[in-house]
Amino acid sequence: MINGKKEEIPPFPHHKAFIYRTKQFFFAKGMSTRLTMGNFITLKEQYRGFKNKCSIPRALLVDPTSNCNLKCKGCWSQDYESGHNISYEKLDDILNQAEELGIMDCLMSGGEPLLRKDDILKLCKKHNKMTFGAFTNATLIDEEFADEMAKLGNLNVFISIEGTKEETDFRRGTGTYDKAIRAMNILKSRGIAFAFSSCYHSKNYKTIASDEFLDFMRLKGAWFGWLFQFMPIGSGADTSLVCTAEQRAYVYERIRDYSIKHDYVVIDFWNNGHLSFGCIGAGVGFTHINAKGDIEPCAFCHYSDSNIYEVSLVEALRSKFFTTFRNAQPFSKNPLRPCPLIDNPQAIIDVVNAAGAKSTHLTNPESAEALAMKSFERAKEWERVSEELFRKMPDHVHKNFSKYLKYCAFKKGMKRITDGRRKKI
Repeated sequence: MINGKKEEIPPFPHHKAFIYRTKQFFFAKGMSTRLTMGNFITLKEQYRGFKNKCSIPRALLVDPTSNCNLKCKGCWSQDYESGHNISYEKLDDILNQAEELGIMDCLMSGGEPLLRKDDILKLCKKHNKMTFGAFTNATLIDEEFADEMAKLGNLNVFISIEGTKEETDFRRGTGTYDKAIRAMNILKSRGIAFAFSSCYHSKNYKTIASDEFLDFMRLKGAWFGWLFQFMPIGSGADTSLVCTAEQRAYVYERIRDYSIKHDYVVIDFWNNGHLSFGCIGAGVGFTHINAKGDIEPCAFCHYSDSNIYEVSLVEALRSKFFTTFRNAQPFSKNPLRPCPLIDNPQAIIDVVNAAGAKSTHLTNPESAEALAMKSFERAKEWERVSEELFRKMPDHVHKNFSKYLKYCAFKKGMKRITDGRRKKI
C-alpha cells in the first residue's frame, strides 16, 4: 500500500528492488502508509523489538576497515591509525547475528570498504538473502569487480562525489573525480544500480544543490543520492567547512523542490527529519560498528559502551547507552532539528554522561563536551531558521509528527510506570 494505492514491487534484480523500496518509503506521506509498506516492515520491526526487548534496526552499518587509500580534507578517517580491520570470520559472525534478529540490510563504510572487496564479495555470496551497500570513493571499482557485482545482484555502491571536478579533487585529491565518473560509467554499462553520496559544506553547498549537478548525476545513472553535512568530528576538524544556518536552509529548499519536480530521491538525514521522524540512530533505524568493534548509535556519533568482541549485537542494542539514547528521542519537537550532535548538542552531553559512554574516536578521543562546543552557536542559529521552515510545511507533516510525539510520550509514560512497579517489587 503506497499513498493509498496497492502496488506490486516490480521484478527488478535484487539491488534495484532495494532502491525501489527506499524510494517509496521516503516519498510516502502518511504514517499509515509507512505501517503497511514493504510487507508490513514496520510492524515486523515492532514485533522483533518486542521479542528481543529492544529496538531492532532496519539496517546495520559496518566498517570492515579503518584504512583508506585517500586523505580527504576534513574527514576524520584521515586521522585514524592504520591497522584496524574486522576479520572475515568476525564479519560473517556479525551478519549471522543480524540475520537472526531480522536485519536484512547491511551497509559498509570506513575507511574505504572496498580495500576489503574480496571479503565483501564472499560475504554477499554467502548471505545472499541480505542486501548490501558500500559507501566508497570508487577508485577501486573496475570491470572485474563490476562483473562480480552483477552476478551477485545484492550489492550496490554509493559513490562519493563533491560537485564539480575542482570541488571533488579539492577535498579528495587530484584525479579522484575522474575515477568516480569512470566507475559510474562501468556500473551503468552493466545495469548495476548505484547512488551518489555527497558531503556538502560551506564551499560546495550551492553546487551540490544545483539542478546542473543533480541532472548530471541522474544522467550518469545514479538511482538516488545521499547527502551528508560536513560534521566537525575529531579534534582537528576544520569548523570553517560547517554550513551556516542559511546555507543549510538553501540546500533543504533546493533539494526539496528538485525531488518533487523530478520524482527523484535525495536522502539527507539532517534535513529529512520530517520523513524519518527524527534521529534514527541507536537501533531505531540503524546502528554502526566501527573497525575496532565499537558499537555506536551512528557513524558520526563516536561514543559507545559496547564492543562486538565482548558482547553480542542484541546485548549492545539493549545496552545502557543505547537505551538512554533511544529514551531521549526525539531530541526536538521540530523534525528539522533531529540530530543530537549538531542540532541539539546539549543532548549528546546529557546522554553520554548519563550512560557513562566513552569516546570511540580511533585516534584522538573527544569528549561530548568538546564536540558540543563546536556546535552550540550554529545549533542556535539553525533553531531560528528551521522553525520558520517547519512552520511552512504542509499540514499532513505537522499532523504526522504530532502523532509521533504523542506516541513517544505514551511510551515514556508506560516506561515510567513499569520502572516504578519494578522498584516497588
